[in-house]
Amino acid sequence: MTKDVPIRSHSFSIIGIITSLNDKFERFVDKKAAILFPAPAIMILVGLFAVPIVYTLYLSFHFWNLSTTTAPIPIGFDNYLQVFQTERFWAAFRHTIYFSSLSIMIQIPLGLGIAMLLNRDFIGRGLVRTLFLFPMMATPVSTMIGWRLMLDPNSGLIGLLASWGLPRVALLSDPFWAMPTFVLADTWRWTPFVSLILLSGLSSLPEEPFEAAVIDGASAWQLFTYITLPLLRPTIFVAVLFRVIDSLKVFDTIFVLSGVGGGTRTYTETLNIYAYSESFEYFHTGYASALLVIFFFIVFGFSLGLAKVRRANDA
Repeated sequence: MTKDVPIRSHSFSIIGIITSLNDKFERFVDKKAAILFPAPAIMILVGLFAVPIVYTLYLSFHFWNLSTTTAPIPIGFDNYLQVFQTERFWAAFRHTIYFSSLSIMIQIPLGLGIAMLLNRDFIGRGLVRTLFLFPMMATPVSTMIGWRLMLDPNSGLIGLLASWGLPRVALLSDPFWAMPTFVLADTWRWTPFVSLILLSGLSSLPEEPFEAAVIDGASAWQLFTYITLPLLRPTIFVAVLFRVIDSLKVFDTIFVLSGVGGGTRTYTETLNIYAYSESFEYFHTGYASALLVIFFFIVFGFSLGLAKVRRANDA
């Protein structure tokens, strides 16, 4: 009986320590919940993005051809110098800017016009809005395959029109019409996205300025020019920023419609297609890594420039 007392007191002390540690842990979790709960997801995202970026930067300073068994050889900035001295890079850069600029110039005004139409009250507006989003929600590769089949000069829509006497034009392989055709397919796919952004902006505009302008006798054009556009300018900048980043990074549209480098035609090759070709066709991994690093800074520079323009306009 005399031995039960120290054993019982010892067990009570252990329970007290555990309870105290549990209380401290709970208080710690309560204070750091905003950091602890998203921490696993953040670590996964950092691993998925940071590790490839750092490894690509590392390879950009090495010569490495995957067709050989040799390890990467450090060569400093030689890959970057070679990129800037290659005419194919500058041609791909011009094609990328051309594709992005033409896409933005078409999709933003078209998206704004469609958003203004969808912002009106009419029968079946909800159904029309839903159907209008289908191109954006469909699988990109499957839709571009559909476009490729449709534009086939022999068996597609072009072939059908040619049977009616119209000229048979191979739009996807024509040096002049190939890139505008890619822009057309990209516009069909992404204009609903632009319209969705602008429609949200239109829905949030205050009604008082419009009511006051109507009372003063303003026309529909004056309402659009002097009230709608200035109030909608921040939303338009958001749409432009998203589309600039996406259009500069375009890959699937051109790859599916025309293949790597436009097949044997480099007049449709953008920077993404060029990097893919160098990496997975010619296995110039170090050179392709330097190309991707340069491409990253190009996209980052355009994004930063647009953000500064937006801040200047807001001020």
